[in-house]
Formats: sequence, structure tokens, C-alpha cells
Amino acid sequence: MDEMVAAVDIGGTKIAGALVDRRGRLTAQCQRPTPAEADAESVLQVVTEVLDRLAEAPGWAGVRGVGIGSAGPVDVSKGAVSPVNIPAWRDFPLVDSVREHLGGDRLPVLLTGDGPAMTAAEHWQGAARGFRNALCMVVSTGVGGGLVLDGALYPGPSGNAGHIGHISVELDGDPCPCGSRGCVEVLAAGPAIARRALRQGWRPDASGDTSAGAVAEAARRGDPVALASFARAAQALAAGIAGTAALVELDVVVIGGGVAKSGELLFAPLRESLRGYATLPFVRDLELRPAQLGTDAGLVGAAAAAAQWLRLDGWF
Repeated sequence: MDEMVAAVDIGGTKIAGALVDRRGRLTAQCQRPTPAEADAESVLQVVTEVLDRLAEAPGWAGVRGVGIGSAGPVDVSKGAVSPVNIPAWRDFPLVDSVREHLGGDRLPVLLTGDGPAMTAAEHWQGAARGFRNALCMVVSTGVGGGLVLDGALYPGPSGNAGHIGHISVELDGDPCPCGSRGCVEVLAAGPAIARRALRQGWRPDASGDTSAGAVAEAARRGDPVALASFARAAQALAAGIAGTAALVELDVVVIGGGVAKSGELLFAPLRESLRGYATLPFVRDLELRPAQLGTDAGLVGAAAAAAQWLRLDGWF
């Protein structure tokens, strides 16, 4: 029987599960909507239902552990989660709850934040594969990330290392929901791109769509305000990336998420801005790549992080 890791990916809209083998292949997949406004036990019930469905698959006999990737904040030292989009889960003891459902200590359970999970996935099977030091980022409704240092995922003591979205790059900038000011997230996330474009005079078409996707469509048509909004987001990302690279000497930066799907609208000004910020010799040749794994990254990454923690032979 092949070794497997049972992976669960918890987000504000869906809770997904799969069995993942040592080649990163997903089998016995299961997905349920997240009851984001429900009470804590109702949300947990969906997680356990997904696990129960996975346990019915023939491959379950080969499962060596459970990897959970969750929207944050997370605290892996306590096995607790407080996802912004699931209000009932505040410091919720997810690891203990899952372990109890599975019958105690029979299967080890590892919690990973969604940023480090995406990072583990891209380093194992995606755009950061083969690199020793990497920053992987998700640029979407928020900006998150994770680090690979010296060839291994580095989640940090609480599981939040690499959270580049809350590096301040504009000292007197707009307030961020985290409590700081001028964070990368408040400048470069999708809502920030749309908000800036509207503030500078861009107006949506007859559909009334004011999302970052609509701004991207306008930018593709050459709208100068839309193009400028993407360029400003790219500048904020470049400043955060260059600062991170100066601290830990990165080889590659991988960027995924909804905003990254705009392609060269983001990557072209990002490369240009990065040349102006990453000027030291040891960061000047930093490689920039789009993410490869898409929506599978959460599950693949949760499995990869668990396999690394369990030291499973032949996985890497």
C-alpha cells in the first residue's frame, strides 16, 4: 500500500480534502461549502465530514498523517486557528478537535497556514522546485506568503513566517486591518487595486463591476488609470520582496492568486520596480515566477508540510 497523507484545505468559501501520494497526486477528493457564518461546531462538522469521506477510500489504509492548511491567522504551537472569514473560529483548537475525531493519537495531525501551505506546494511540485531559498506569495483579496530556507519550509514558531502582506512599505500610508499602516496588503491586494482606480477617476462599464478583475480588463484596453493602479500595486510588492530578499537571501519569488492571473499587467511593472529596489549584489539576480499549481496548492502544500514534519522517506 502506497504511503499517503490526508490533506484538508480550509478557506472562507470551501473546505476541501484529498489523499495525496508521494508524487503529489491527489486522489479521493472531497469538497464542501464552508458554513462561514455558522457556529464553531457546525464548521468543525464539515471538516470531519470531509475526513470521514476520505476515510472511506481504499487509500486510507496507507495514510501516515493528516495535514491541514487553514486560512489565518493560525497558531501552530497551539494547534489553533482564527480565520478572518470564519468568525466563530477564534483561537479554535482545530488540531485537538480533529485528533479527537480520528480516535486520539493514532494519526499525527499537522496544522499549516495557507501561505506556508502554498509555499510548500510550489517548492515540492511547482515553480519553486529545485530552489533552496524561496518566497511564495498569494496576491488576491489579501496578500500572504511563506518561506523556504535552505531547502526546507520555514513556517516559524507560530506558523506565520513569510507573511509579506503585513510588511509596511509606506510609513504614513492608509491604515491596514492588522493595525499597522501602509502594509503591502493594503496597497497591492485586489480590493486595493480597485479602490485606488476608483479614487483616481476610473469608472466601471455598464455591468457596474468594480472588482480588480474589471480594472484588469480596463488596463488591457489601455486605460491609463487602471494601468497606473496595477503599477502602484507592483511597486508595493517590489518593495516588500526586495526587503525580504535582503534579510534572507532569496533565489526565487513565486506569485499566485487572483491578482497574479492578470499576468503581465502585474508582472511587467513588478519586474521594473524590482530593479529599482533589489539593488544589492546578492539580491539583484532574484528570479520572479508565476505560480503553477493553482487551486490544488492548498491540498498539495498541506500534504507536503505534513510529510516534511513526519520525515516520510521518498517524498522529496
